Amino acid sequence: MQLFESQPGHALVIGGTGGVGQATVRQLCAEGVSVIFTYRSSGDAAQELANECESSSPVQLDTSDPKACVAVVESAGADGLHTLVYAAGPQVPQIHLSRVSAAEFGAAVDAEVKGFFHVAHAALPHLREGGGSIVAVTSAATDRYAVRDGLSAGPKSAVEALVRGIAAEEGRFGVRANSVGPGMLSDGMAATLMAEGHYDEHALEVATNNIALRRFGTCDDVASAICFLASDRANYISGQSLNVDGGYAI
Repeated sequence: MQLFESQPGHALVIGGTGGVGQATVRQLCAEGVSVIFTYRSSGDAAQELANECESSSPVQLDTSDPKACVAVVESAGADGLHTLVYAAGPQVPQIHLSRVSAAEFGAAVDAEVKGFFHVAHAALPHLREGGGSIVAVTSAATDRYAVRDGLSAGPKSAVEALVRGIAAEEGRFGVRANSVGPGMLSDGMAATLMAEGHYDEHALEVATNNIALRRFGTCDDVASAICFLASDRANYISGQSLNVDGGYAI
């Protein structure tokens, strides 16, 4: 039994060229799902992914533009839309909240919270038609705050609240909404932060010791949880946040 065999139409992955986004596109395609994924500026990476995953197709999108979000969702939903995965998000600096400017915080809220709302709001009419599902990628730091991660944890907490709101309000139409909170990963954005020197050896050792499994996860680990929550096997799960963090948030 494939995870999505009862769901006709497409899955739409927002932010498909990021680490988690790419892993999600690959896993959905492996399940036989027709995937439309978006990218903002990584056109070459998008084409490479589309070449690798034959049942996928890329489309450029700036989630700060609500009209563009509507246009992309309308196109994706023309033949049916059963899954929306929101995996977009900026690379945010690790910085204490006391050093974050109002402009920086406002930009983070615009990118994370408004971006999610623009796409989810446009997708709801299509998801209602077949009882579809939304999965938003957030962060385990919304449950156990990581020092200097406020620019990510703050806006992502708001996204989780919106996910619960959608679950509560749209359940009567058969629409489910959940979120997945990655912990420390060895690839994707975390790898970029490590390469840029945001974590020294001591910080990485402390982070590892804070994880019950004493190891970092991968984008594939997160994508597996996303695909499960979006699938038929999770058809009675809604309004939940699943941390894929090796036990960090315990």
